[in-house]
Amino acid sequence: MLSEEPRRRRWWVHPIVSQRLQKGQFSNLYGDLQQNPEKFQGYCRMSVAAFDILLASLRSGLTFQDTTMRRSISPEQRLLVTLRFLATGNSFASLHYEYLLGISTICGIVCHTCELIWQRLREAVMPQPKAEDWLTIADGFYKSSQFPNCIGALDGKHIRVKKPPHSGSQYFNFKQYFSIVLLALVDSNYRFIIVDIGAYGSTADARIFCSSRMGERLRANQLALPEPRRLPGSSASAAPFVIVADEGFALSPHVMRAFPIG
Repeated sequence: MLSEEPRRRRWWVHPIVSQRLQKGQFSNLYGDLQQNPEKFQGYCRMSVAAFDILLASLRSGLTFQDTTMRRSISPEQRLLVTLRFLATGNSFASLHYEYLLGISTICGIVCHTCELIWQRLREAVMPQPKAEDWLTIADGFYKSSQFPNCIGALDGKHIRVKKPPHSGSQYFNFKQYFSIVLLALVDSNYRFIIVDIGAYGSTADARIFCSSRMGERLRANQLALPEPRRLPGSSASAAPFVIVADEGFALSPHVMRAFPIG
């Protein structure tokens, strides 16, 4: 049996990609976008000021050294590519033709930048709530919906994905498509308090919650919840602070669910 010769690359850098600095979308559009805040907002769903603040927080992690073979991609371009991907959901192949970057390069940029955003901003954007934070959240729910002692609304969201290789039906959900689950606890202004991301789409929300770190810490009383307090206008015993959820979740001392339908 004849052995096949290894496939040889026709180019070190494709001729089209080699024109990135002259014809790429970043080189031709970024400066103009910064001069037009409304267009910048529409392009990456973020204001110029917010982009600059985010870039300053991430710059050290997005800066790479030039080599004798090629110039590194600037932090500005890395962040813009990532935000464009998140804002539009464009495929890496589509972004390849827009920015004249290799598809694998874009994949690496997006994954690295997203991970860096989470590492650098997690404590600032989604810190562990303290007792006084839970009380503020409860006050917000009472003002908006007259529901006392509520510290969050809990639900899951299916994020559509391509079927991962060799995954069987693990990611196939009851809506008949492949997904991962974003399970989130939010306040009365729809802002995330705690999230659990990445569970199989075939797994029920209640099961995800029970096995999540959020659910484990809630059962172990490790979320720094305030002490129970009386409901407004009531002289009965103090009531615990609760999370509200739909009928798919189990009732517990700190989870209040709706009555089942039917």
